[in-house]
Amino acid sequence: MSQIILRPAAQAMDLERLGAGFASRLSFMRTLVRHMVQEQWAISYSQFELDQDGYGHAIFDIKMPHSQLSFVVFSQYLAPEERNDRVIAEKWDLTMTLVEGEVDDVWLERLAANVPLQEAGRIDSRSLSLARGNRSARVFDALLAQLRDGQQPDPKKLAEVGYLYRTTAVYGSGKFGACDWDKIARHHPDLARPFAAEMLVCYLLRQFSLDQLHHMAHQPEYPHAVDLDINLQRYLGIGNSTGLGMAPYLINHPLLMSQWVGQREQAYAEVLAAPVALDKVERLQRILDQAMQHVREVSTFDEWQASNNAQLLIDAQSLSDWLSADPQQVTDWRQLHEWAEQHYSLEAQELLVSVLMELYPEVVNSKEDNLAINESLTYDPTQLAQDLADNIQHSYDWVFDYDFSQADEQQTFWYYSQEKIEPRLGKLGVDDGAELQMFLGIAKAVQACHDDLLIFIEANSVASVAEFLLKAPEHLGIVSRIATMAQTQYGEIRANLLHKDVLPMHLLRCKLAFFGVSKFDPKSSLWVRNTMFQGAPIVSDLSGEFNDDWYFPVAPTLASQAKRESSNV
Repeated sequence: MSQIILRPAAQAMDLERLGAGFASRLSFMRTLVRHMVQEQWAISYSQFELDQDGYGHAIFDIKMPHSQLSFVVFSQYLAPEERNDRVIAEKWDLTMTLVEGEVDDVWLERLAANVPLQEAGRIDSRSLSLARGNRSARVFDALLAQLRDGQQPDPKKLAEVGYLYRTTAVYGSGKFGACDWDKIARHHPDLARPFAAEMLVCYLLRQFSLDQLHHMAHQPEYPHAVDLDINLQRYLGIGNSTGLGMAPYLINHPLLMSQWVGQREQAYAEVLAAPVALDKVERLQRILDQAMQHVREVSTFDEWQASNNAQLLIDAQSLSDWLSADPQQVTDWRQLHEWAEQHYSLEAQELLVSVLMELYPEVVNSKEDNLAINESLTYDPTQLAQDLADNIQHSYDWVFDYDFSQADEQQTFWYYSQEKIEPRLGKLGVDDGAELQMFLGIAKAVQACHDDLLIFIEANSVASVAEFLLKAPEHLGIVSRIATMAQTQYGEIRANLLHKDVLPMHLLRCKLAFFGVSKFDPKSSLWVRNTMFQGAPIVSDLSGEFNDDWYFPVAPTLASQAKRESSNV
């Protein structure tokens, strides 16, 4: 094995690069499914009380090695004019909660009165998550009609959407009364990895969507109805609509961000240092070809994303052609990595990161239990103020790239909507609320702290940080952040989030890639649709053979479809 060299923070934490990321073996969905299979989780319905139209409730029973949970789903009629994926919606097709233990009749009645109300209702700390979702009406209804007639859908048509339902919010970590992360980590070790409870909610919602579909198909008046082909069941995922709510999380949790990026970068560095074998190169090409087909199946009307996808395909095809010409010419993964950096787009470079990591599961999987961390931003009051200034010059040198005397550099502000307790963007001089803005201008705050530090040190060269803060207490928060994050390699996103042209989409995609989502379809600069668990094993697969190979899912070819296509040749 050659020398292990980590990518520098200036590269790995660049906002545009983070916004070009893809799911990987360390993504939370992949990790969750691996544990579900390895630990033989038992998932079944304890109740499935739906009428012929699919309305009612269902309860999953989830038995894990260390605890038992229930997943409660409420399905109700939603008029087409009331279907809205935005957070301002007040009604949904499905609402749900993941709770501890078994649900008795009394508790079910309470949940039925509150969960469908979402923020307007009440849950308690027995709930690990609160969520809701809307049906993809055109896909669900068309598919239902075909199954009732005994027909299978065209996989290519199904690929245009790739799911039956999409989540519009999945809350956890103490929000709206749900139990906090500390309780999950202590009492539910099976879920003691980042966002494992929330990912489990999405996985079970996907299973429910299939079971509801089959229940509605197999009604007495449809004697010829069939189930959806098993390969299409696996291909269907769960959709997701994500807005600004995700963006501030990465800034407000820098230690966690450092852990996520750090473990990925360590895994990737070890992969690049691993010896090259011909079978690995051949597998690289197979995965790359699959990834290209996956990207071709992405449906988006967003010009920016479509352009990125087109360039990605050009670059990936170039690499695939080179590999096909002579697989034995690859002798060092690092040379391949450096070639990509010099010749390919950011998306192609980051795709290569994910693809190469697939080749060495024994290296990458070992990092999955190191993704959580106890977060605490602290400082040493006895530290010399000069040492703090030196830390800024060394670890935060990037903040001096911005001139905050220029209006463009601080025109955007972030604030919370009082009605929905969700982040929003405003523009100075245009929107009200700048006095209530969130603390996301890290570069500006560090610069201001540094300026005041230099003035203070000039008059007090041996003074401590405590003495500086007595003089300038407004810097307490940023001093704690600087002192803590200066000890880490990653964590701070290298960007000015106050710039007039800041693109929140990069933050959204960064976090979603760590989740494990795919098929990004921006609907504006502020929210994006995507797909979760597409290609993943369904519940009935969990006890069988498992290859952990559901990356970059592509539409399957059905036997009947293959027969038709061959007859047309």
